[in-house]
Amino acid sequence: MKEAMPVLTAGAGLHETLALLTSQLRPDANHKEDMVFLRDVFSERSLGYLMKIHEKLRQYERQSPTPVLHSASCLAEDVAEELQSGPMSAEEKELLHLLTSPHLKAVLSVHDTVAQKNFDPVLPPLPDDFEDELEEESVKIVRLVKNKEPLGATIRRDDATGTVIVARIMRGGAADRSGLVHVGDELREVNGVSVLHKRPDEISQLLSQSQGSISLKIIPAVKEDDCLRESKVYMRALFDYVPLEDKATPCQEAGLPFKRGDILQVVTQDDPTWWQAKRVGDGNLRAGLIPSKQFQERRLAYRMKMGTLPNPKSPKKPASGLRRSFRLSRKDRQGSSGDGSDSGDSEYLTYEEVTRYQQKPHERPRLVVLIGSLGARINELKQRVIAENPHHFAVAVPHTTRPKKPHEKEGVEYHFVTKQQFDADVLNNKFIEHGEYKENQYGTSIEAIRSVQAKNKMCIVDVQPEALKRLRTAEFKPYVIFVKPRVPESRRRRSAATSPAGGEHSRVTDEDLQEMRQSAIQMDQQYGHLVDRVLIKEDSTSACAELRGILERLEREAFWVPLSWVRT
Repeated sequence: MKEAMPVLTAGAGLHETLALLTSQLRPDANHKEDMVFLRDVFSERSLGYLMKIHEKLRQYERQSPTPVLHSASCLAEDVAEELQSGPMSAEEKELLHLLTSPHLKAVLSVHDTVAQKNFDPVLPPLPDDFEDELEEESVKIVRLVKNKEPLGATIRRDDATGTVIVARIMRGGAADRSGLVHVGDELREVNGVSVLHKRPDEISQLLSQSQGSISLKIIPAVKEDDCLRESKVYMRALFDYVPLEDKATPCQEAGLPFKRGDILQVVTQDDPTWWQAKRVGDGNLRAGLIPSKQFQERRLAYRMKMGTLPNPKSPKKPASGLRRSFRLSRKDRQGSSGDGSDSGDSEYLTYEEVTRYQQKPHERPRLVVLIGSLGARINELKQRVIAENPHHFAVAVPHTTRPKKPHEKEGVEYHFVTKQQFDADVLNNKFIEHGEYKENQYGTSIEAIRSVQAKNKMCIVDVQPEALKRLRTAEFKPYVIFVKPRVPESRRRRSAATSPAGGEHSRVTDEDLQEMRQSAIQMDQQYGHLVDRVLIKEDSTSACAELRGILERLEREAFWVPLSWVRT
């Protein structure tokens, strides 16, 4: 009885099939010599190895793996550089040794070559009648008109099919305004030039060099039209951003540069890493790419962990020779938080969501907060503005433990309290700041501010910047003005400018000027993101006039404030 051929499973490989076939060959079969030859060939060990390799490659193709990134070599170099920037543990030294070994470098280089598909052969262009095989409605010719502006679209290569896909449409750009190009569309030609076998950077260069009329041949995405409406989310930038210095951006030319304090309209947050935004007040209607809040926070957290993000220190104490410009000895002023800690130190400065706010007639006036660098003399500026219109502006009457003088009245110059009462108020967190001066305690209370606002007067306070975190609430809606003197480069050039210290300028040295300049820089670096307006003080008269104009506009115009201040 003839033995039946074993049944192969569906998942059997080619080398398994050949092995089973070899086992069925018999010497007494017809064409004996041919069968012996086949048996010898199929029994060759080298052929078996080739078949196994073939099966592994087929398995690889079925899995369709995609690289996580295309620059593993660069990443390994960056990690090695970071490891060498500080002291290393035994594990870190071992990792550095592995990353710098020639064998691992070679493996990563091969990985990058495969990931970037640099090994692909240059194929001949498709025949002219290729498109005839496609349905008429599946191919669309789009003609756009662009000047020197970017097209307003980014592209990517699909890892599975190798086709060039429109990755995102920049709101307000030429592509977006046309309404003819959508995310997911397959790009085939640019001005008659096929892009099927071009790298994304070559295609981007081709698009950017095209001026005037630009023709695109695309295959529309098989999905519903993009019906997203433009977002009305507004963010205040808390940091400077230069796209040309950001290696992580998918397209530097599409990036939107901005400065700290700029108001950005975020038009779409579809991409969790890169938002599209416009600068409010900018005439450019095209949106640009900015790092998302989450992505920027992750980057700052990584830089903080690696020690490359500087942790701003408290401003240096001003020289004692200039302390006469302050109402109190500021070195003794303290915050009212009890332990003196600043809860904002651990926050990453990225964006703050804001909205337009205008004071209504029935609402209490906004609190005006003055902070000043060394030599600004903000208390004198505040008192002068209040003296000009005491019925409209007022100061929060401070508390003190010093004895009352004969000409002073309770609740006018000060609230006079005992040391025991003052200490109790400190423990109860009633002061926004407090300190000691000539063995007497002084402090400004929250209730003193509320008392002024209850009379429908605009309260003006000057505080140390550490107190801003306590005052930035929906109740007070503070408008923060940073006053800093205009400091000449040296005493020799002071004849062309008025001294910020008034009549005492003759005793101000170049060293004092440098301290004043450094004080302003440090205060701006640490607290500038909380400031609404910077006032450069040339002299008392002009500074007073500018401050008065700011206060008048504050009552009749709309300003950007944190969204949390106006939510009901």
